[in-house]
Amino acid sequence: MKFSDIIGHEEVRNEFDGLIKIGKISHAHIICGEDGSGKSFIARELAAKILGKTEIKDYADLIEWKINSGKKSISVDQVRSIIEEVNKKPYEGDKKVIIIHDADYITIQGQNALLKTIEEPPRGVFILLLCETMGRLLDTIRSRCQLHKIKKLPKEEMLAFINRKYGVLEDKEIKSILAFSVGVPGKVEDFMENTALKSIRDEVMDTLVSIKNMDYDNIVKCAQKLTEYKELWREVIECFAVYVRDSLIYKETGKEELIINSDKLEDVKKLAMQFSMNRLNRIFDILNFAKSNMESNVSVELTYGTMLFKIQEV
Repeated sequence: MKFSDIIGHEEVRNEFDGLIKIGKISHAHIICGEDGSGKSFIARELAAKILGKTEIKDYADLIEWKINSGKKSISVDQVRSIIEEVNKKPYEGDKKVIIIHDADYITIQGQNALLKTIEEPPRGVFILLLCETMGRLLDTIRSRCQLHKIKKLPKEEMLAFINRKYGVLEDKEIKSILAFSVGVPGKVEDFMENTALKSIRDEVMDTLVSIKNMDYDNIVKCAQKLTEYKELWREVIECFAVYVRDSLIYKETGKEELIINSDKLEDVKKLAMQFSMNRLNRIFDILNFAKSNMESNVSVELTYGTMLFKIQEV
């Protein structure tokens, strides 16, 4: 993969280029961004440049670590293996790059074990920690790394990504893709390759538009229907949130061009008519509470049912 194949994130990439050029690249970095935002590509581009290479591919002195299959976190034992690798001499030159994916899922014990290595790695070793949120990383880890935030791509760059990846598409489909992906390239691939995501968009909007007039049985049925996508609960709640966000924006400004879900503009207008701004903001609180319950492994169907009843009551 060529460096030029990466779309966007020029600010962060130019910053890395400048540091490499003057020989001031730090030995430890945190690259933070949503899953699918492109942080892995940026990390591998940085690694290739540190190693003096001209393209992104596998190299003997580029080592990547991910959560072990079947596990939910990076354990202290896995961290010890990472430290062991860090202390091995480079194979080809005098530099080595270690990329740790999902670094925010390293256990507290593991982070403490990694701390000294991040603070004082062997000469020529560079450690890149990739994470979705820095909130789960210890302050002691964050303070010893340079921090880089990967932002969402603007519409123009998302269109360039879609065109390069999928060629010419119908305008309606492009609008749906942009609405779902909200500036995250990886979500474009998810949307195109998983038909369930398209169904989720329709079902969530149908639920929101009709929820005021639903009886008890219909709300239960909606909760059961959403539960069919229990592995995609994050996408379901995000879909609710983006529709509510659009309704708030339209209610406040009346500007159609600010609506993300432009393919569902008429439904967004209906929501803006049905709910006051105060009630739309309260729905955000309900969605955040549902997300917290999901992360705590509360029953998916129970969480959806409670969420929908609360939305109806606002």
